[in-house]
Amino acid sequence: MTDLAGRLSEAASAAFEDLGLDPDFGRVVRSNKPELADFQCNGAMAAAKAAKRPPRDIAADLAARLEGDALVGRVDVAGPGFLNLNVTDAALAARAAEIKTDPKAGGGAAPDPETIVLDFGGPNVAKPMHVGHIRSAVIGDTLQRLFRFLGDKVVSDTHLGDWGLQMGLLIVALADERPELPYFDTANEGPFPAEPPVTIEDLGRLYPQASARSKEDEAYKNRAEIAVSEMQAGRAGYRALLRHFIDVSVAALKTDYAFLDVSFDLWKGESDVDHLIPDIVQTYRDKGLAEEDRGELIVRVARENDKKETPPLKLINREGGTGYHATDIATIVDRVEAIGPDRMIYVVDQRQALHFEQVYRAVDLAGIFPEDKLEHIGFGTMNGTDGKPFKTREGGVLRLADLNAMMFEAAAKKIEEAGRLPEDMGADERADVAAKVARAALRFADLQNTRTQNYVFDLDRFMSFEGKTGPYLLYAAVRIKSILRRAGEEGLAAGEITVAHQAERDLVLALDGFATALAQSREKRMPHILCEHVYNLAQAFSVFYTDCPIATADDAGTRASRLALAEAVLKQLETGLGLLGIDAPERM
Repeated sequence: MTDLAGRLSEAASAAFEDLGLDPDFGRVVRSNKPELADFQCNGAMAAAKAAKRPPRDIAADLAARLEGDALVGRVDVAGPGFLNLNVTDAALAARAAEIKTDPKAGGGAAPDPETIVLDFGGPNVAKPMHVGHIRSAVIGDTLQRLFRFLGDKVVSDTHLGDWGLQMGLLIVALADERPELPYFDTANEGPFPAEPPVTIEDLGRLYPQASARSKEDEAYKNRAEIAVSEMQAGRAGYRALLRHFIDVSVAALKTDYAFLDVSFDLWKGESDVDHLIPDIVQTYRDKGLAEEDRGELIVRVARENDKKETPPLKLINREGGTGYHATDIATIVDRVEAIGPDRMIYVVDQRQALHFEQVYRAVDLAGIFPEDKLEHIGFGTMNGTDGKPFKTREGGVLRLADLNAMMFEAAAKKIEEAGRLPEDMGADERADVAAKVARAALRFADLQNTRTQNYVFDLDRFMSFEGKTGPYLLYAAVRIKSILRRAGEEGLAAGEITVAHQAERDLVLALDGFATALAQSREKRMPHILCEHVYNLAQAFSVFYTDCPIATADDAGTRASRLALAEAVLKQLETGLGLLGIDAPERM
């Protein structure tokens, strides 16, 4: 099902072809001056040189050909050769009816669906998630929803950090505190206890202590580095501890992610691909791509046209261990073998751009996976009012679990103060509404910003039921549900859609823009485009509801038509919000 811009583009392309010109000039888009026209085509300007004719003359010929099209109510030539197009009321009514019955609410489908591995989240084992993890989680999850909705096959992986120094620090910290545990007996090859010897609270206590000590005590840090090397080399007790650390951490991570309604297909970590590294290292040696350099094994990935120096990638460090470069290459190898994707996308902080540039070049050099099918979707930071990454009042990094709790409490307080909850609503339903408001506030506040830009954390603004916020959009959806519910109680039903009032025209045109918003969000990997569409749709409905009475309309046909329009809007609004990871309650 093609949107109106697509259908008009087909007609305009055919008109260009009739004139002996490239049909690609016939692209039609929404007018940037909606007070003058619904749509516009600027192709005559671009075609003038090839046609060796004035653009206004070309535009006039095009207009003559388009005037008879069933979609077109009026076509005008403006300025030096712009073509302004207004569609008929009948075409708008038919389009609204299509959207109302379409399972995807007019969202369309990708013309080139792919199998995509989507890497986002990236939490570290034994480290509680903090506010810095929000952007990767909600941007990645929204892209996951969007890609799948449009027809891509997506396999998402949070890619746990479970192979670095923090593992060694935890091992030595636990060894000092509980040396009697069987994991520290070098002669013990297992089996080891099934129950973890630590809780998530233990990990949250042990890691900061060990990390702080390692910065002041070089010998302690060396012990941790040796423990990491022994773990990576396969020491049984340390591998068993690693498994416990991962299991305990993942259980806590899933709780934090659940509040944001973020999910993953895979919970793999760096340790899952360690067995692939020896063969990978040998591949780079065999291809003459690896070289020894000051005790390290490196791969040079710099290019002559680099604007800045690109350091070599490190396969093996001086201690004989492997780091993020090697495990990321191994992860790509694992994904190629297990999934066979067309593309891999990494939703990671923009500050990691150099790392991914090194890895992507290295895997391309070795023929593992093409560089142009590897994408780093970088993003800015969530900052405090001082313009720096957000911290607590005490100056520490705010834990994600604490932020989630803060948002829930703020949402519960806000809706109680606003008096928006029905008196018969029980405690469980009230908690569910508060959770949905909190999630909407947090996710929309992040996603509405251009992905690559920083933004400021402002709890009061995020929680407002007015303005461009998640709670406002929830209220918009709930209000439509209430309108339809009351109509049903009064015996009113939706019927055939007709379009006559300007507010009705504007509303259907807003509905019609959904497919374009989704396509652009997918193509540019920019969820804020979808946010803009959903907000504009809610605004258009608000104007429509003010200007076009539903229950008190003059005749039954108008009432039925406007109820049907309300149903179409609710369907698309909830679909769009769902892609943003936002779920509207039935009432509030």
